[in-house]
Amino acid sequence: MADQTTEKTDKKDKKPRDPKKGRDAASAREKPKVVSESAAVPPRFAEKYKATAVPSLLKQFGYSNPNQVPRLQKIVVNMGLGQAVTNPKIIDSAVEELRAITGQKPVVTRSKKAIASFKLRAGLPIGAMVTLRRDRMWEFLDRFITIALPRMRDFRGVSRRAFDGLGNYTIGLKEQIIFPEIDYDRIDVIKGLNVSFVTSARTDEEGRALLHHMGMPFRAT
Repeated sequence: MADQTTEKTDKKDKKPRDPKKGRDAASAREKPKVVSESAAVPPRFAEKYKATAVPSLLKQFGYSNPNQVPRLQKIVVNMGLGQAVTNPKIIDSAVEELRAITGQKPVVTRSKKAIASFKLRAGLPIGAMVTLRRDRMWEFLDRFITIALPRMRDFRGVSRRAFDGLGNYTIGLKEQIIFPEIDYDRIDVIKGLNVSFVTSARTDEEGRALLHHMGMPFRAT
């Protein structure tokens, strides 16, 4: 008799299952993930590398395997600001400008040694830099070649000689205002910057050919 009473009490204590919650949980599990169209589309220059640069380089250098074809590994955008010794606020504007140009948060670079003749102390902020890889690298390369370089005054192409002997290429720019992301009316001072293209090429000839097939406008001489 006591067992029957206990069994009835247990049944009363159990809460009835909410069928709506069960349906909601099931629908949440079955609901497909929505992928934005922009995330699914690869950068234009990443496709250009596969469709144009790789076949051209295979033919030009006679590689036996597509994996031997040189590729762009990263792009480093650097601003060296010696004026920051006397004007520390210039670092803040450089960081904001690099962020606008690259779409990525820059890293503030600091001096490693103290140089008395330049009134420079160790650990003093003297620049800012950004390292771009993957999609952001390809998107920056696209904007750099198709938009920024043609905006340079009296532009006749970039030098063919600024390679380091290992297929890596560096361009020095005198003005950051060639990038359309920079608002000319809001800048405090004209700043120069360096853009370095780091490749997997083994020679300057291979690195130059890679950038040429990507559209880098090298001068004839």
